[in-house]
Amino acid sequence: MKKHLLWIAICLSMTTWASSEHIDIARFSQGNFNGWQPKVFAGETRYSLELEEDRMVLRVDSHQAASGLYREVSIDLSKTPLLNWTWKVDGILTGNDERRKAGDDYPARVYVVFSGGVMFWRTRAINYVWSNRQPVDSSWFSAYTSNAGMIAIQSGATNVGRWMEESRDVRADYRRLFGEEPGRVDAVAIMTDTDNTGAAATAWYGDIWFSAR
Repeated sequence: MKKHLLWIAICLSMTTWASSEHIDIARFSQGNFNGWQPKVFAGETRYSLELEEDRMVLRVDSHQAASGLYREVSIDLSKTPLLNWTWKVDGILTGNDERRKAGDDYPARVYVVFSGGVMFWRTRAINYVWSNRQPVDSSWFSAYTSNAGMIAIQSGATNVGRWMEESRDVRADYRRLFGEEPGRVDAVAIMTDTDNTGAAATAWYGDIWFSAR
């Protein structure tokens, strides 16, 4: 099975989180790596905490590899629909058509996974990606499965080398992609992958959290 099919199947068990207006998913700035688990698809991607511009962040180096990190959560989007994160890349991948299987690589992406419960075939994911050429805020489905929707958050080289702050209404994005109301979020994942293109990429990820409007 390929990356999308495996990612959206990783979280049939859940960890319960207390409801609040701010729910931390990743606290890399505190040197906190607890709760994150690896998922290897091809090759070995290196993950390490490092000091970057006076703050602790997660550095990810991928060379012809695709392996990610995920954390099981339980998020009620009616209370905290906004996903917030910061990221930076050292470059974009060029020449790959991201809408095709052979080009399904990104220097940075953040997954939000929704389990279908007993209806496992309905397990879905939203992929927020740093695209090479798809227009910002454009969306499409993975070449591997219609259960994985892609949304370009950044595109091209304009912001390469800059820390970018992002915030997305996950509930609204789910409605837009799948045409119905989402259930609870069951996992969040990050991945820098270059296995299809055989390229190399480095990305940095800051803290990740859900919040109310």
